[in-house]
Amino acid sequence: MAKIDYEEICSKVREIAAEAASFIEKESENFSWDDVELKGMHNMVTGVDYEAEKMIVDALAPIVPGADFLAEEATDAADGPIRSKGNGYVWIIDPLDGTTNYMHRLPPYCVSIALAYKGEIVVGVVHEITRNESFYAWQGSKAYMNGKEIHVSQIDILDESLIATGFSYDSLDRMAEYRLQQEYFIKYTHGGRRIGSAAANLAYVACGRFDGYSQFNLSSWDVAAGSLIVRAAGGRVTDYRGGDDYITGGEIVACNNLIYDKYLQAVSATVTEREVYPVG
Repeated sequence: MAKIDYEEICSKVREIAAEAASFIEKESENFSWDDVELKGMHNMVTGVDYEAEKMIVDALAPIVPGADFLAEEATDAADGPIRSKGNGYVWIIDPLDGTTNYMHRLPPYCVSIALAYKGEIVVGVVHEITRNESFYAWQGSKAYMNGKEIHVSQIDILDESLIATGFSYDSLDRMAEYRLQQEYFIKYTHGGRRIGSAAANLAYVACGRFDGYSQFNLSSWDVAAGSLIVRAAGGRVTDYRGGDDYITGGEIVACNNLIYDKYLQAVSATVTEREVYPVG
């Protein structure tokens, strides 16, 4: 295979994400609750999710011939390790991250598309639909939003940070852990926010709107694109143990480097379901 230009691919992916975003927003005018399918008690999918995913997959297929797909609504693959059966490339897609928000006409909700090569994310695009903001990066690049370079925040004291959290639909057995995180961030930071989209949370860390974000019980398509963008923006991304298993490991910590150590300490302590004391 000829050498691939990731910047060029990123540009094409941005166009595809924007087209899908436009379709999703237009379809919101015709949204009906009769079009909702339950994947679980609190996990819903709409016909728009399926149609947008097919649109994205069809448009991506010729960009990297032979690439595999890992997509939330299972157009061509199921969640699992990021492995390619062919040339090493895998597209990782969430056609509508924040479906519940979308159904209630509540921002944000996003199109999230990433390209991985041999397990490493090399292109990431998150298009936040309600604000028409395109966040993106490719291997070795800076991070950008609508053509302008973005950076993580420079807040260096955890007490002065604004933290994003999330709670997935399959995490009811970990409510105590989530409650402890919420209590800590309410007491010892400028507060916690739960906005309903992992992709948006990561994009907002990348541009400095949030200083940190953590969540467990996530899938690859929730974090693949956004994690690359945070790192390209100068941020730190790990799992709850400080390791690199955040794409397929189901948990993620993303923040600026200045608060990382103390933020990770606070997040990790809640995993043991014990009270967390101020860490500064």
